[in-house]
Amino acid sequence: MDRRRMQSETLSAVFETYFRILKNTLQSTEGSLEADTNLTAGTFGSRPLLAPCLNGLGKLSHLIDLDYIGDLMNYLKRLASGNSSCNSSQKCLKQLTVSERLHCCIVAFKVMRSNLDALNVDLQEFFVQLYNLILEYRPGRDQGEVLAEALKIMLCDDRQHDMQKAAAFVKRLATFSLFFGCAESMAALVTLKNLLRKNVKCRNLLENDAGGGSVSGSIAKYQPYATDPNLSGALASVLWELNLLCKHYHPAISTMGSTISTMNTSHNQVYLSTVSPQQAFMDLSLEREPFNPKNGIVRSNKRTKATVSSMSSNATECSVDEKELSKKLAEHFILVRDIAEKERLRSELDAATASLQLYEEYMKQKKKPRRSKTKEKF
Repeated sequence: MDRRRMQSETLSAVFETYFRILKNTLQSTEGSLEADTNLTAGTFGSRPLLAPCLNGLGKLSHLIDLDYIGDLMNYLKRLASGNSSCNSSQKCLKQLTVSERLHCCIVAFKVMRSNLDALNVDLQEFFVQLYNLILEYRPGRDQGEVLAEALKIMLCDDRQHDMQKAAAFVKRLATFSLFFGCAESMAALVTLKNLLRKNVKCRNLLENDAGGGSVSGSIAKYQPYATDPNLSGALASVLWELNLLCKHYHPAISTMGSTISTMNTSHNQVYLSTVSPQQAFMDLSLEREPFNPKNGIVRSNKRTKATVSSMSSNATECSVDEKELSKKLAEHFILVRDIAEKERLRSELDAATASLQLYEEYMKQKKKPRRSKTKEKF
């Protein structure tokens, strides 16, 4: 009983600390905000406690009291969206990085799945934030592991997706794969393939005819700048990005692009997806596998005796007298130097003659008014 009591007290203290960190991030007074940023700024960023807090909430999500889950989801939604009613909290939320906002979405899905039987939470807002954060991601600045984990938890592990939303993510991930590194592009293509495997009607995007037909729904034209995936009308577009990805310099990405493009719209196809976006990202990351593209020409290291003898004979024939070569180079250098010197002297001469002409004109204009004054006196 004492051990259970100590464990419950420790757990409540830990969650109290986590909630205090989240409230500190969302605090409304500018004075406390500036003080907090001055205190926490350092080598770990302006909020060094936020990432451990989110990691702890994700690991202990099954132990959170159901009475506090509603407030927790509200905090995570505000952190992920970056919108708040007060100006000071808006200033704070704008400082959140893309990785931190993606981490908030991941924790929200972990909490929801750990308490699936007791929760009735609408996660549409988190899908909207992921849809917009995909374009805000920048390699080197943001963490690719967090993006790959968000794609896996929110898109791959989720069994049910709305057709419009799935098509919007498919189109955006295809566009995303054109602009970023191999690891991020591979994670996006693995997620894209998984979405097409689960949503058969979204495979109409692989056809050449744009418009979507009866599948496109109420939105007849694709809106690439829409912030809501349900309002983008991606079913009326075509995945032309796969044609470029099939010609990618990395063989893994070109193979994946050609594999996706060969999927058809039949319902009886079975696609086995054994690689997760996280594993695909790690396999192609620069830390694990540096890739050097090779040329198409394959050169053999074996040399026959005939080639070696021919090379030696050509080397003897191409031998040049060093003295004659140095003499010609010296003459060329002197000639070039003389030309440069003459050009410099010519420019100085032109400048001197121009200044003399200006001086003569000045003296002529200076003498004219004196003569007119003497005539007036007389």
